[in-house]
Amino acid sequence: MQDKTKLLIHAKRMRHLPTEAESTLWRQLRAGRLADYRFKRQKPIGNFIVDFVCFAQKLIIEVDGGQHVDMQVRDEARTEWLQAQGFQVLRFWNHDVLQRKDLVLEEILRRLEARETR
Repeated sequence: MQDKTKLLIHAKRMRHLPTEAESTLWRQLRAGRLADYRFKRQKPIGNFIVDFVCFAQKLIIEVDGGQHVDMQVRDEARTEWLQAQGFQVLRFWNHDVLQRKDLVLEEILRRLEARETR
């Protein structure tokens, strides 16, 4: 099976098995609920699957669990590649999404609006 096909299958599987933090954030981002900005979730970009992306503003949101503490080098390389494609990448920890949802949404909206004025 081709790599892109495997990536798409994995992304679809991830859409059906979101973490609690991803589900919480998706309820706020889906269907233009955040100031009419449109997001996609678990979307393949290059060889990566990003948690959430607003293509219009080229903003990617990653929601990281504890496993990412041990994956910082890989995450940094991934972020660098995505930035080289013109995306801005925001990372939030699961507990921030779950415990400080309003602050997370404020930061996302601030970044979206800042990219709109570019």
